Amino acid sequence: MANLRFAVSMQRLIPFLGYHHVLMILIAVAIILLSLLLAGCSSTSPLIPGIFLISMYYQHYTPTYDTAQVDPGVTAAIANIVGQAQLAVRVGYFGICVTPDGGGYLCSNNATALAEQVSVDQDPLNLIWVASTFKDSIVFPYLLIVAIILAFFTFILLATFPGWHEERDLQTGSDVDVKPFPSRPVSQVALTLIFISSIFVLVSVLWQHTASVAAATIAQDLGNGSVKSGVGTAAMVLGWFGFVLFIVVTIGLLVMILSIIVLNRLTDND
Repeated sequence: MANLRFAVSMQRLIPFLGYHHVLMILIAVAIILLSLLLAGCSSTSPLIPGIFLISMYYQHYTPTYDTAQVDPGVTAAIANIVGQAQLAVRVGYFGICVTPDGGGYLCSNNATALAEQVSVDQDPLNLIWVASTFKDSIVFPYLLIVAIILAFFTFILLATFPGWHEERDLQTGSDVDVKPFPSRPVSQVALTLIFISSIFVLVSVLWQHTASVAAATIAQDLGNGSVKSGVGTAAMVLGWFGFVLFIVVTIGLLVMILSIIVLNRLTDND
């Protein structure tokens, strides 16, 4: 009996979920994903330290030798300086997370405060300073922030779209469900805003990906044999997935506007 009531309730609800409601859900999901991306490494909350742009950590491994190296023996000197250090540092848009001994993370947006909690033996090559330089000089979060704000305004505009409501049919005398077309100017503004948001996210994610890969490669080469680095997979996934959702919403709004134009022309011809 309970399953039957649930099925009936869903059948009544689904017809009243308009096309614009689906677009609003996609925008909300994208905003959440991009907000998580911006929040990466800003605190020690669960999963937040796992969202990072780049990580650097001390680890002894067989160094790479190349004929372009003027002094290949410098790797031995670096290994002696590093000693038994195990520190790992992760960089987000607004914060840095550090684990001095492979344990829990210390996170802050102030690199000086983190450095004061670490001894010289734990960070002999100043990886915290390198991470701070990357965050302050290369990372640029403001395009993502603007994109989220524009997407939120798009969400608000979509919320003004008319939904299903009942009207009485004068010929039959019965109630019928109708849904008026949304305002064309409002639809066009929403399309413009979400399109600009998509472009901003694309530029930001491309910037983030290129800068992170380049910085990780250079850091590992400079610490050849003693320093490892990597790019955050979770951050890349959040960024690209948010971009894809914005593009889907952009295409969805464009299709809706074009469909309404075509229907209006067909109606006028009739």
